[in-house]
Amino acid sequence: MTSAAPTRAAGVPRPLDRALQSWEPTRVLRGTPDDAWTVLSEASSCVALTGAGLSTDSGVPDYRGRDAQRGTPMQFADFVGDAANRRRYWARAYQGWAAMGQATPNRGHVALANWEHGGWPTHLAGLITQNVDGLHPAAGSRRVVQLHGSIHQVSCLDCGGLTTRDDMQRRLAEANPGVVVQDWRGHPELRPDGDAVVEDWHDFVVPDCLACGGSLKPDVVFFGETVPRPRVDQARAWVDHCDALLVAGSSLSVMSGLRFVRQAAGRGVPVVIINHGATRGDDLATVRLDGSVSDLLEALVRH
Repeated sequence: MTSAAPTRAAGVPRPLDRALQSWEPTRVLRGTPDDAWTVLSEASSCVALTGAGLSTDSGVPDYRGRDAQRGTPMQFADFVGDAANRRRYWARAYQGWAAMGQATPNRGHVALANWEHGGWPTHLAGLITQNVDGLHPAAGSRRVVQLHGSIHQVSCLDCGGLTTRDDMQRRLAEANPGVVVQDWRGHPELRPDGDAVVEDWHDFVVPDCLACGGSLKPDVVFFGETVPRPRVDQARAWVDHCDALLVAGSSLSVMSGLRFVRQAAGRGVPVVIINHGATRGDDLATVRLDGSVSDLLEALVRH
């Protein structure tokens, strides 16, 4: 016997609704860049948490920015449960990879990598990112937990085998010789998971797993899918032993990121939040800065 799904109180937004809410300005500002540097330099170690706002300078859009595409991203149950949904997703991802596959780290990514290797303004114990673009490892960061996976890999839903996204792109091209990859025309046609706007997808052919014939999925956590426990455990362990938490470029709309801010604040650990626009963690911030994430991160490391 299956129990009924719990009802949601009226007016309480679902996680997906929170993530897709329109951009809103910051209402809580505390301190200056110098104050942020002081907090971090006085800590013996820090953990950084990053979101999509860090990658916008690399041409990767976010979900809630002022220019964000307002479409609804694919949810896990819809992808797994319907071959037509998988076909639509891969037709769009095939086009989106023309932009996502060419994105390179920006000054913010480089600043965090330099911080890890240089130990300034304090020891950077680890970097937790909600992004799937792989730009932190590309910039040189090594102690990274990619909470939501990496769009540079593809996994099989049946056997769990992994292949590269470049290999998947090649197979998609071979299976759909008549489909031309369009020039990427900007932010309104792409989402952070590489899902581009495509109208004609009904005849798109999606190859199966070469190992078992199963269905292929980008190796990222979709909305409605659970973040793998080892990633959460590693991130929690870092936050549980740090003396400061820095949030950069995340609105903290979904619990996968917000829980670490609550964890740090619950321990009495200072929290520095840098983001352009409001976040769900603003009231918990010791220092709350609004501005260019890349500029502010670069300034902190070069202080």
